Amino acid sequence: SGAIHGALTGGALATTFTASQGLLLMLPNMFKISGELAPTVFHISARSISCQALSIFGDHSDIMCARSAGFGIVLSGNPQEVMDNALIAQAAALKSRVPFLHAFDGFRTSHEIQKIEEVPFEVMAQMLDEEDIVAVRSRALRPENPTMRGTAQNPDLYFQGREAVNPFYDKCPEIFQAAYDRFAKLTGRQYRLFDYYGAPDAEAVMVIMGSGAETAEEAVAYLHEQEGKKCGLLKVRLYRPFSTKRFLEALPATAKTVVAMDRTKEPGSDGEPLYLDVRSACVDGTREGKFKEMPLVIGGRYGLSSKEFTPAMVKAVFKHAWGDNPFSGFTVGIHDDVSHLSLDFSEEIDSEHPSTYRAKFYGLGADGTVGASKNTIKVFGENTDKYVQGFFVYDSKKAGGVTCSHLRFSDKPIRSTYLITKPDFVAVHAESFLGRIDVLKGIKEGGTVLINTYTPPEELFNHLPRREQETIINKKLRLYCINAYEIAIQLGIPGRINTTMQAAFFKVSGILPEDVYARAIEGAITKTYSGKGSEVVEMNIKAFRLGMEKVVEAPVPSEITVSGPEIEPVEIGDEDVRVFYDEVLDPVGRQEGDEVPVSRMPADGAFPTATSQYEKRSIATHLPVWNPELCIQCNLCSFVCPHAAIRPKVHRKSEIKLPADEYITVPY
Repeated sequence: SGAIHGALTGGALATTFTASQGLLLMLPNMFKISGELAPTVFHISARSISCQALSIFGDHSDIMCARSAGFGIVLSGNPQEVMDNALIAQAAALKSRVPFLHAFDGFRTSHEIQKIEEVPFEVMAQMLDEEDIVAVRSRALRPENPTMRGTAQNPDLYFQGREAVNPFYDKCPEIFQAAYDRFAKLTGRQYRLFDYYGAPDAEAVMVIMGSGAETAEEAVAYLHEQEGKKCGLLKVRLYRPFSTKRFLEALPATAKTVVAMDRTKEPGSDGEPLYLDVRSACVDGTREGKFKEMPLVIGGRYGLSSKEFTPAMVKAVFKHAWGDNPFSGFTVGIHDDVSHLSLDFSEEIDSEHPSTYRAKFYGLGADGTVGASKNTIKVFGENTDKYVQGFFVYDSKKAGGVTCSHLRFSDKPIRSTYLITKPDFVAVHAESFLGRIDVLKGIKEGGTVLINTYTPPEELFNHLPRREQETIINKKLRLYCINAYEIAIQLGIPGRINTTMQAAFFKVSGILPEDVYARAIEGAITKTYSGKGSEVVEMNIKAFRLGMEKVVEAPVPSEITVSGPEIEPVEIGDEDVRVFYDEVLDPVGRQEGDEVPVSRMPADGAFPTATSQYEKRSIATHLPVWNPELCIQCNLCSFVCPHAAIRPKVHRKSEIKLPADEYITVPY
C-alpha cells in the first residue's frame, strides 16, 4: 500500500489486491490515501481475521475493520458482479476522488466458477472519462507543479482539514449511481446502490450484502411466490458512503420488521456495523414520515469463516422476524448452547430451479479431482447455452486432505451461493472415505453413485459399509464403479486419476452427448498438456478414453446380506483428550464439524496437543514395505514419508526383545 500511495501521489493510476491481515497492514497508508483524496480501487477477497484461531476463509471481518479509513466500500455477490463492479468502482473513484475497496466474499465468490459476460475493452474505455484521468495527472507531485504534502498540523488546523472532505463524500453515492446507470446503457446490466427484491408490500425485509444476498434472493423468491409470504430483500451494493436517502427509497413503506444480517462479529458492541447503519436510517425515515411508525429493526450474524448460509437459514430468519420475540443479536448456521442466540434452521426448503442438475465429487488433495471438476464446468458451459456453477471445498491439509467439488448445471441463472445438500450424482474418488464420511448424505432418490475402487463390480456392494448400503437400497440409487488407480498405473501416471474419473462422470451422467464431451475434453487435454510433449498428451487422452470404456454398473441386491468393515473406534487413555476427540475432532474428521455446538469450543482457542496421532485417514492405496537388502541407511525416507510412519532407530542387538521375523534389522 505504501507503493500504491507513492504511485498515486506521482499521478499514476494504481490498484492492488489483498485480504484479511493483509488489508489490516495497509490501514495506515489507506488513511493517508483517502486523506489526500487519491482515487484508487483495492480489490478485497474478504476473509476472516485471526482471532481465537487463524482462518483463511471468507467473511466481512477485514473490510469492517477498514470502514473508518475513508475508503468507499462496494460489495459484489457473484463473479459477474465482481467484473462489473471492478470497472464501475474505478470510474466512480476517478470522478469522486474517493478511493474504494471493492470486496467479494473470500472462497465463496473468489473461487466460484460461473458463466459471465465479459466486459469489452471498448466499454471500459467509455466508462472512464478522459478529463478525470487528466485531472489525476495534473495533481501529481512533480517538479513542474510543486506542492507540499504530508505536513504536520496542530490543533488549530487539523479538525478543519478533516471536515473539508465532506462535500466529496456527500456527492459520492450519486456519482456511483450515475456510473451504474452509464454501465447499464452500455451493457444492459442495471445495478443500484440498494436493490430490492420480493413482495412490493413486504412486512418483513432482510438487508444483506455479498454472496449471502444471492442465497437470500433465491429464498425470498421461493417464500413469496410459493408460500405467499410478505417478505423482501434489500441487497446492499454501496456500503460506504452509506446513502440513507437511497436506502429509504428502496425500502418498502409497509415494512414492519427490518432484519440486518452481518457477516462479522464485533464483541462488546451494541450490534454489528450493518445493523447499526440500518437502525439509524430507519430512525431518520420515521422522523421524515417514510413510515407510519418506526419498524422493528433487529440484527443477526451469519456465515463467519465461510460458514454455510442456505435458503433454510433465510427462512429461519424470517420466521424469527415474524415470531413473538424477535430479539436482536441472533445467530444462524450454528448451535449456540452457551448464549442461546442461535435460530433453529432444521426446516429445509428446496428453492433451486427444477432444471438444476447437482453433482458432488469427493477426492484427495493433489489427485486432480478439483482440476477435473473445473474442466467439467468449462466443457459444459462452453458447449451448451445452459448456466453452470462450481464451488470447491478443501480442508486445511492440502495434499492428501479431503476435497469436495460442488457442480451445478441449470437452464436458469444460478443464485445458489451455498454448497449442494441434495445431489443427483455423487462421485467418490477415494475409497477410504466410505464409512468415515457420509458421502451419500442427502442424495436424491434415483440418483447415481460412482466409486473409484479396486473391488470388482460384482463384489462392490457387499464391501460397502452398512450405512451406504442402506442409502443405496432405500433411495433406489444406481451404483457404478471403475478402477482409475490401475488405469493410471498402466499409463505411467500413478495417482493422477482425474481425467479417467472425468470421463466416467460424463459417460454415467449423460448430461452431454458423447460426441460433444469427447471432442471437447480431448481438445482441452491437448491444449493443457501440449507444452509437455505429445507423449503426455497421448497418455491423458488414453486415460480419458479408458474412463469411458471401463466404467461399469455394479449390481445392487434388493436387501442387505453382507456389509463391509466399519471404522474401528479410537482408543484414548486420557479422559480429557478422549472427550475433546469425541466431541470436536472426530466430527471434524467425518466432515460434520458444522454440528459441533458452541459449548464444545474452547473460548480462548486452546486445544489439547498431540491429537493428530488419533486421526487415521487411511488414504494410501498401497502399503509400502521396507526392503533391508536395498537400504543404504541414508534415512531420507523418514523425512519424506507423508504419514511419519518411518522412524529409524540405532541400538545394540542385545536390547532387541522381539523375534527376528517381527523386528527386522540390518547391521549399522
